[in-house]
Amino acid sequence: MTGTWPTEWPRTARLIADATNDAIAAARAAEREPLTEAVDALTGLPFEQVTLVHAGIVRALLEDLHPDGFSGDDVQDALTRAARAAATWVPGLDASALAAVLTGSLGLTEMSDDAQRIGPADYLRSAVLVMADLLTVADTSPASYVRAAIGEIARAETVEMP
Repeated sequence: MTGTWPTEWPRTARLIADATNDAIAAARAAEREPLTEAVDALTGLPFEQVTLVHAGIVRALLEDLHPDGFSGDDVQDALTRAARAAATWVPGLDASALAAVLTGSLGLTEMSDDAQRIGPADYLRSAVLVMADLLTVADTSPASYVRAAIGEIARAETVEMP
């Protein structure tokens, strides 16, 4: 399930968007094999770029779901909900990987350190599971969040540092 992304996006950004979209769709449908295939596609892309996009999506969803600000309890609730939703169909689910995605997305931990400890594929799968759960709670599709996250990264890259 590929999306229609802006043609001015670099090829890698479109590939990240497509693979993320596919992975989220598989996670929301609780389909193990399609999720594995989509995560495999994500692991074949530049890891840092993928995690930046995913972190942007997670952050934006948390902010949208908690417009008055979110607390540690809100993040804990998101973790618990995502773990419960995935535990029934994801073998070897590591709740600490889900927690690392949430804390990394919020800048509380270093995503690259967490990913190295957890393993890139498990880290990316955990990010997809968190995004899928948050999107289900928000009752929305991922497309606008994917666009916004990639757009924000592109804007940040064009800002000249002093």
